[in-house]
Amino acid sequence: MAPIDNTSADPNAPLKKKPISYKNLLLGASLNLFEVSTLGQPFEVIKTQLAANRHQSLVEALKTVYSRGGLLGFYQGLIPWAWIEASTKGAVLLFTASEFEYHARAAGASPFVGGIIGGMGGGIAQAYTTMGFCTFMKTVEVTRHKSAVKESTLKIARDIIKKEGIAGINKGVNAVAVRQCTNWASRFGITRFTQEFITKTRYGDSPDAHLRTTALDKALASIVGGALSCWNQPIEVIRVEMQSQLKTVDRPEKMTIVSTTKYIYQKNGLKGFYRGVLPRIGLGMWQTLCMVALGDYFRALFGTN
Repeated sequence: MAPIDNTSADPNAPLKKKPISYKNLLLGASLNLFEVSTLGQPFEVIKTQLAANRHQSLVEALKTVYSRGGLLGFYQGLIPWAWIEASTKGAVLLFTASEFEYHARAAGASPFVGGIIGGMGGGIAQAYTTMGFCTFMKTVEVTRHKSAVKESTLKIARDIIKKEGIAGINKGVNAVAVRQCTNWASRFGITRFTQEFITKTRYGDSPDAHLRTTALDKALASIVGGALSCWNQPIEVIRVEMQSQLKTVDRPEKMTIVSTTKYIYQKNGLKGFYRGVLPRIGLGMWQTLCMVALGDYFRALFGTN
C-alpha cells in the first residue's frame, strides 16, 4: 500500500495517499549544506569549544576561536568534514523523518506525536549512518593540540584507524545517537505542536485554518522548537568530551558514556553539563528553521511531501 501523505509541510492538512519521494534525499542534503555553510558551523565551533574547555567563559571561547584564523576560525572543520556530514545526514534525516512521520500520521497519530516519531527515526538513522565519523573528525579539528608540524585531520584519522580500527573514529557514536534521537524528536514534535497552537489561536478550528498558516507562522514555530530542544545539552557535552583530543592526567583512558559523565561531574559539577548551551540554542533554532520550516516549504513547492 502506498504511504499516506501527512503533508509535513502542513501537519494539519487532510491525509492523502502518495508515492515515496526520493527527492527528499537531495532536498535534505541541499538544505543541510546551506545551514552549515551559513550560521551553522560558527555556532557548532563555539559550542564545541565551550563544551570541551568548560573553564572558559563565552568571551574567552570567542577569543580562542578567533585566534585560530580570524573569522575563518569560526568555520574550522567546515571543509571537508562538516560538508560531508551535512550532505549525508541532511539527506538521511529528511527522507527518514518524512517516511516515519507519514506512517505515524496514517496510523492516527497527531501532528505532535507524528513529529516526535519522525524526528526520532531520522535522528537515529543519521547518527549511525553518517554522523559518528564526521562528528568525531569535526571535534578533532576544534580540540586537538597544536604541534610544531601541524598534522592534517586526515592523517589523524589514519593514525586512529591503525591504532583502534573503525571503532576509534566512531567514539561517542552512541552518545551522538541519543543526542540526535532526542534532538530531532524535540525539534519536529515541538515545532508541530507550536504550529498547531499558532494556527488554532490565529485562525480558529475551521477546516481551512491550515491553509491560512503563513510562512512566518511556520518559521516562528521552528524557532521555538529549535530553542526548546536544547534541554538535552548534557548529552552533547558528554559526546564532545568522549571525542575530545584534549588530554589530562585524570581523564579516563576508556571513555564510555558512564565514565565520561562521572568525569565531567567530578571536574565541573552539574554546571559543566550545560557549557555551550547558548550557542547551541542558536544552532538549534537555525537548524530547525532550515530543516523543518524551509524543508516543509520546499517539499510543498516540489511536491515531495
